[in-house]
Amino acid sequence: MDTLDAMRVFARVVERRSFTLAAEDVGLPRSTVTNAVQQLEARLGIGLLQRTTRHVSPTLDGEAYYQRCLAILADIEDAEGAFAGAKPKGPLRVDVHGTLARHFLLPGLPAFLRTYPEIQFYMSEGDRLVDLVREGVDCVLRVGDLSDSDMIAKRVGMLEEITLASPGYIERFGMPEHPDRLAGHQMVGFRSTATGGVLPLEFIVNGSVRFITLPAPVWVNAAESFATAARLGLGLIQIPRYHAEADLAAGTLIQILPDFPLSPTPVSLLYPRNRQLSPRVRVFIDWISREFTA
Repeated sequence: MDTLDAMRVFARVVERRSFTLAAEDVGLPRSTVTNAVQQLEARLGIGLLQRTTRHVSPTLDGEAYYQRCLAILADIEDAEGAFAGAKPKGPLRVDVHGTLARHFLLPGLPAFLRTYPEIQFYMSEGDRLVDLVREGVDCVLRVGDLSDSDMIAKRVGMLEEITLASPGYIERFGMPEHPDRLAGHQMVGFRSTATGGVLPLEFIVNGSVRFITLPAPVWVNAAESFATAARLGLGLIQIPRYHAEADLAAGTLIQILPDFPLSPTPVSLLYPRNRQLSPRVRVFIDWISREFTA
């Protein structure tokens, strides 16, 4: 294995904190990955990794060498891509909300992969906080306001949010006319996996944002269950309009209080601050930004 390939292998071991997981990522036997790192250490005359039975972590020298490897490998990818129309290639790992992926990412993905046929696209779904470096993820697509983190966030879109109820709910509780007159109504509680709290309803009244929490007979923490509970008449919900288009067309959910909208919800792409972006991540960021704009 040449030095550059060994550097790629070493960087993946550091990111995955595991020889086994790194070997799976790069498609090599674990023994080959172990030997590559050992040869690097022998040539440099330093220990790059601390090894235990359960964990692998870089030494201080290993962390410094890892950062230099990232910069060198990114420069090489840029240099190669500048000639002969070379296109980005290699694995691209993205974590995204499932409903967001099905509406905004997956429909255009075939065209993206036709443009970049040598990119291998791996997508995981979730809304938990992801350790991008440890889990080998290149970037994550997230909805909502973001807490402070050591990641760079690029806003790629804004989602219109609306308030909804089922015809059966309206027949039972009446049509709400104003956020101040919601006494006697109820909502479906949505528990945030990020904070653990139940999200209140939000309305803009006379230019000011107002938060209202109603009794909730049921709490959920998944978008599909949230909408299903509303269809069953269990309470008011607020979700992005794109997620409700089919229900609005079918009449299974009805928009209420349209004169009192919500603040739009940002969609952001996050990636590590201390990692130089590879060409394949850069083209993905540009592409997904265009998808949301469209």
